[in-house]
Amino acid sequence: MTLTRREILSAGGGLAAALSLSSVAAWAGEAVQIRMQGRDDGSQVWFDPIGILIKPGQTVRWTNLNPGNSHTTTAYNPANFGRPLRMPKTAKSWDSDYLLPKESFSVTFTERGVYDYYCIPHEHAGMVGRVIVGEPEAHGWAEMVGANGDLPEEALKAFPTVEDIMTKRVVRRA
Repeated sequence: MTLTRREILSAGGGLAAALSLSSVAAWAGEAVQIRMQGRDDGSQVWFDPIGILIKPGQTVRWTNLNPGNSHTTTAYNPANFGRPLRMPKTAKSWDSDYLLPKESFSVTFTERGVYDYYCIPHEHAGMVGRVIVGEPEAHGWAEMVGANGDLPEEALKAFPTVEDIMTKRVVRRA
């Protein structure tokens, strides 16, 4: 059987389309990096970026790049020290425990919604972050963010808005 040039090009186009779909799938699976950082004198600490928009199934990896401090990434969830729920009710909570400099911790997000998290020893200094998984629905996600509970004022002021994250996709510390 001899293939014509048109048949070969057609098969190649199908292969190219299949490869482009797999690259989209790979992009959805790429880990997003969040750096835990701080000033050398310890006067300021932060997550960078502080707000991100990801697709369901993506992994977020937090890495402590602050040589002078240990940090955590801890979901706002009653399972974590009785903190208020600021994530989807049915999503799995997380707590990295203390990460020493250069250590990392990862979470794969499968459920759509808004996830707020904090650093245990530095929450009072406003070291918090927000991950949004998926596109917002017609009804506002602001309601899904949850109760403020007894969050420190600095933490409440530090969260980027859902709208800002949805517009920019990545929000860096101001």
